[in-house]
Amino acid sequence: MASPSVIVVQPQLTVANASNALWQTGLMNCCSDCGVCLCGTFCTLCLGCQVASDMNECCLCGGSVAMRTLYRTKYRIPGSICSDFCTILWCSACSLCQIKRDINRRKEMGIF
Repeated sequence: MASPSVIVVQPQLTVANASNALWQTGLMNCCSDCGVCLCGTFCTLCLGCQVASDMNECCLCGGSVAMRTLYRTKYRIPGSICSDFCTILWCSACSLCQIKRDINRRKEMGIF
């Protein structure tokens, strides 16, 4: 009879390298990726679903404070839940575009 295997190491949360701990583009840098900007302007829900899909989350979470906070925390981007809330409240489309641009840039750099 075989003995059961014993787990000696628990899975850990993976956090990105702190050297890239800033947003790749500014909140209002829409011209740096016009495709994302147009999608965010005319089909915000579609962009939210793309962001959520990239993060392996529910489609309805894409434009939420929780998604922005999760993303910011994962990449150690400075900020707070309060700043995330205010950004989503007053600039929701710009916030979503910023996250998507950041995801795209990090994918290009191979750190997403």
